[in-house]
Amino acid sequence: METKDMMMTSMLTMDKGENEGERDKGREEVGGEEEGTQQENGRLMLADGLAKRGPKNLNSGSGQQVSNGFSTSTPQSPREGPGTAACAGGTTSGSGGGTGSSVPLGGLRTLVVQQTSLERPRETWSKKMDFLLSVIGYAVDLGNVWRFPYICYQNGGGAFLLPYMLMAVFGGVPLFYMELALGQFHRSGCISIWKHICPIFKGIGFAICIIALYIAFYYNTIMAWALYYLLSSFRPTLPWSTCTNSWNTANCNRYMSTDLNVSWSNSSKSPAEEFYTRQVLQVHLSPGLHQLGSVSWQLALCLLFIFTIVYFSIWKGVKTSGKVVWVTATFPYLVLLVLLIRGATLPGAWRGVVFYLKPDWEKLLSTAVWIDAAAQIFFSLGPGFGVLLAFASYNPFHNNCYKDALVTSSVNCLTSFLSGFVIFTVLGYMAEMRQQDVDAVAKDAGPSLLFIIYAEAIANMPAATFFAIIFFLMIIMLGLDSTFAGLEGVITAMLDEFPHILAKRREWFVFGLVCVCYLGALSTLTYGGAFVVKLFEEYATGPAVITVVLLEVIAVSWFYGTNRFCNDIQLMLGFYPGWFWRICWVAICPCFLLFIIISFLAFPPEVKLFNYQYPQWTTVLGYCIGVSSFICVPAYMVYHLLNAKGTFKQRLLKSITPVPSSDDHRNFIVTNAV
Repeated sequence: METKDMMMTSMLTMDKGENEGERDKGREEVGGEEEGTQQENGRLMLADGLAKRGPKNLNSGSGQQVSNGFSTSTPQSPREGPGTAACAGGTTSGSGGGTGSSVPLGGLRTLVVQQTSLERPRETWSKKMDFLLSVIGYAVDLGNVWRFPYICYQNGGGAFLLPYMLMAVFGGVPLFYMELALGQFHRSGCISIWKHICPIFKGIGFAICIIALYIAFYYNTIMAWALYYLLSSFRPTLPWSTCTNSWNTANCNRYMSTDLNVSWSNSSKSPAEEFYTRQVLQVHLSPGLHQLGSVSWQLALCLLFIFTIVYFSIWKGVKTSGKVVWVTATFPYLVLLVLLIRGATLPGAWRGVVFYLKPDWEKLLSTAVWIDAAAQIFFSLGPGFGVLLAFASYNPFHNNCYKDALVTSSVNCLTSFLSGFVIFTVLGYMAEMRQQDVDAVAKDAGPSLLFIIYAEAIANMPAATFFAIIFFLMIIMLGLDSTFAGLEGVITAMLDEFPHILAKRREWFVFGLVCVCYLGALSTLTYGGAFVVKLFEEYATGPAVITVVLLEVIAVSWFYGTNRFCNDIQLMLGFYPGWFWRICWVAICPCFLLFIIISFLAFPPEVKLFNYQYPQWTTVLGYCIGVSSFICVPAYMVYHLLNAKGTFKQRLLKSITPVPSSDDHRNFIVTNAV
């Protein structure tokens, strides 16, 4: 049954008193029956259909059906004498009134009334697989392809897998499970859910929405770059494989083993690097963040196409996006498998695999390795962005979200590991062709690893056009899944918070949201747009979302209470979470998140892109952008306390007291009426 379309059952008892024999048949009067009578005459019917029995002590011989299919019944009232007999549909004779005469509407009659909520029913996933693919598509994004392989080889290769798995087991997966359970139980987005947990922390929801907007401002630009590459791939000779194009400079050199007459110097640039920096990004036309330059019309059109796909995928809700992910979430795995097989057959592939997995155990003594492991698993699984809450809120109430959390988080981690083989087999091939060490080839991280190194490797393979097309199509689909999810988190939150305004205007609201995201992304489409993307990536989202999730865990574990949360899970799933999960939620996860925050503040990242060193004022700007979202949390706390009524102590107590959810699986109203 849908959440808001649940049929609430009311037990209306019509009692014949001593002086009621002459009362008109159509008159109704509300009576104040005792609670004991209420419990004696009826029982609640549960939403899951496990207990659909009607009132107790029914006289099954005389029943009359009402419109909802339940029978009217005639239990014996405690106020009637033992000789009173009740008949559901006609007259009764008994000693209750002392006259022995027949009276209309005799005895106690129980009427089951069906009441239907006037609110719109909550949407649900068409299939369980729609939900799983959506969560997997959200968790498996571009970072799995470029960030994990780079972080892994940089931090000790195979030895890095140890801290990575420990951080996943004790930090990432418990947070992932917690968000799925919260969203599924309370069936609310990241804003309105807080009134059921700890109302004073509602600012967390608004902060999450602002962070999601910041991500939409820069994340989709990377897909626009990939689309530019994809459109440029439909030609016999890939444009980034030669140095004879209009954007190439005198420093362009094809440095492969087949080009024996090429001499490589420190100032030399590969054709793939010049295509990326001078043709796609055009960063040579911008001196830095202080002067971004004009908007690239080619990238603006590419981004417009990306947002058009996004809009028509999510405008109708999870019914449509749940179907789209069958393509966007599965196609990348097919491409990864094809690229892995192709990469494994290239000369020198083994060099890359050895470099990727060769353990350097001494690296584990470095704090930076553990910091990178914690940050990688956190941003890979993605709790705290409101997406898991939103997706789980469309699940059936008794869906096994515990199993879903284990399956999807495991798939995410295995995909990251698989992507490392896909990337490093090709890097080994590049090192073989250039006659260099693998670390010299794999010096670039982030998008440069995909758009320069991997693109150049593809250009030198047989059937380069085919592999370029499927590779950049995979990049676009990996990004689309995460964009669908991020925006759905915002949409669900706003629709749940303002249902009367937005519920019937979802298409227009989504259209407005997509337009805002597109306009906000224009700064990333300029000649210096790559510098803006890097700034947003380093400062605007990372520290803010980690701090928000820390507050979320504290609010759930310490204010709402771990016992209450575990009781919710038991009601929902039928089993109580074990001690491991309880310890993680209360102590280990907060310490895990605090560790990442302190390390970020103690060792701020040195931001550099290409040859541009970010000046000091950009660090201040980055922190201001990050604080602009987090400021919603204390601001709402002050607002909530000022607008509450009563003494300060009463206000504070009310602000941390959760409001019980009124969903169908918990709320039934039983009333008595004469």
